Amino acid sequence: MQSDESLLYENKHFIIINDLNNNTFYYFDYDERDYAINMEFEHYHSFYEMLILLSEEAEHFIEGHPYHIRQNDIVLLQPSRLHKSSYPKGDPSRRLVISFMFPEDKYGIPETYKKILSPFGADVPIYRFDGTERGKLFGILNEIYSFSDSPSYTGSETDTFYIHMKFQEFLHALYTLADKNTYKDDASFNSIERKIYDITAYIHAHYTEDLSLEMLADMFFISSCYLSHQFKAITHFNLMTYIQMTRIRNVEYRLITTDNRISDIAESCGFTSFSQFNRIFKKISGMSPSDFRKSGGARKKG
Repeated sequence: MQSDESLLYENKHFIIINDLNNNTFYYFDYDERDYAINMEFEHYHSFYEMLILLSEEAEHFIEGHPYHIRQNDIVLLQPSRLHKSSYPKGDPSRRLVISFMFPEDKYGIPETYKKILSPFGADVPIYRFDGTERGKLFGILNEIYSFSDSPSYTGSETDTFYIHMKFQEFLHALYTLADKNTYKDDASFNSIERKIYDITAYIHAHYTEDLSLEMLADMFFISSCYLSHQFKAITHFNLMTYIQMTRIRNVEYRLITTDNRISDIAESCGFTSFSQFNRIFKKISGMSPSDFRKSGGARKKG
């Protein structure tokens, strides 16, 4: 196994195994992102995702909370966890994103898979490793990269099997090394920015409840007028729109991952008026809830 601490990388290199209609799915995406295409609002996936930053620094938002990440940091995201990356101005940022899913009871050991995947469920699922630990993890990923980049790689069933087994090895190594994590959030914000991000994190944790500008202002000891102004200045959303976006994103996920009635989903995500919910959903998602469910989550373009 390679012990080099550097992750092999070539822009636009990718590995695709199956697609989302299959029980087992992998997508390794070696790519660049820049400030111009930063996401406006946090999004979700119905699969697991891992981001490894290969450039100097960036910000990653997880359920309303911004985290400062540095080169070689690993961000782990469970299905449904709202998140977005925010890259700095300047040269594009290199990163590797690995999306995957597989039946966790494939070998009749669902509890074992639950443990192996537990690092994805950490309160702060960001991992930073030094020296030997990083070399072990990146060595496994480099073996996958080298294999996929070799002339003999065809994407055959046996090739797929190799990548699947090596990635299981990576997940096991990550699990065993999780207690070696040295990540500490060193994001720098002034007092009002910190308070606003405390409020966005609170919204993500309590979106199912009755939330209002006045209630949040009282809870966080800030005037409602000042909160409204600063919230828009920092997040680029007015507060009630942010609450609605958070609720709708969670509704969307439940629409495509459960068979629950739409009205029940809306109520469970904090909407008290079904007619208001339908109007807001169509405005944000571009179609009705029933059409969104039928589409499997594919939004209309344009």
